[in-house]
Amino acid sequence: MQEKNTLKQWAIDDQPREKLLAKGKSSLSNSELLAILLKSGSKNETAVELAKKILDSCHNNLLELNKLGIEKLKKFKGVGLVKAITIEAALELGKRRQLSEAKEQTKILSSNDAYQYLKISLEDLNHEEAWAIFLDSGSKIISMECISKGGMHATLMDSKIIFKRGLELSARSIIISHNHPSGEINPSKQDLEITKKLVDAGKVIGINIVDHLIIGKTNYYSFSDHNNIISISE
Repeated sequence: MQEKNTLKQWAIDDQPREKLLAKGKSSLSNSELLAILLKSGSKNETAVELAKKILDSCHNNLLELNKLGIEKLKKFKGVGLVKAITIEAALELGKRRQLSEAKEQTKILSSNDAYQYLKISLEDLNHEEAWAIFLDSGSKIISMECISKGGMHATLMDSKIIFKRGLELSARSIIISHNHPSGEINPSKQDLEITKKLVDAGKVIGINIVDHLIIGKTNYYSFSDHNNIISISE
């Protein structure tokens, strides 16, 4: 019985690499693109079939695929460490491309502007992370950086770290943010307390905290939009 595990063994119309060259990258499905990364399948299935199986486990959602990680990818028959690393690297390149595109719009004029920039790094995580966007006097982005990484339910926002970095960058204002892996975007009591602490510290230092965004799976909560930044600073 002939194995059907390599791309070269398929009919020309079924070979993703040849299809990409002949018809362009946009003509390929997600499974065909993933099959190019895999290069081969297993004894009883092609790379495309293996790719479809992997994507089916994620409901064909690339955000969910990004959450699998190397160890879960290796559980699929036909995916070893090298293939899992290749997929992980490709997904990271895709994320970095999105960040590069987002950086072209360097001015933050609304909470949605900040969200579009932050969600690339935060919305598909399984753990909490805190990030800060440092702005100049014209609301242009100087830098966006991860402040801390936490567990499933909490992360740390250290005012000393945030404002030390703000002073190093000569920032005039800061937008802080963290994600809720559960998807619940309403602020907790702890979120309210840390925001008040940071707003008060910013007044003393001379760097304003202009917003705090909580990033969910597909949406966000803005303290500024809900007037919480104003109320807790009074």
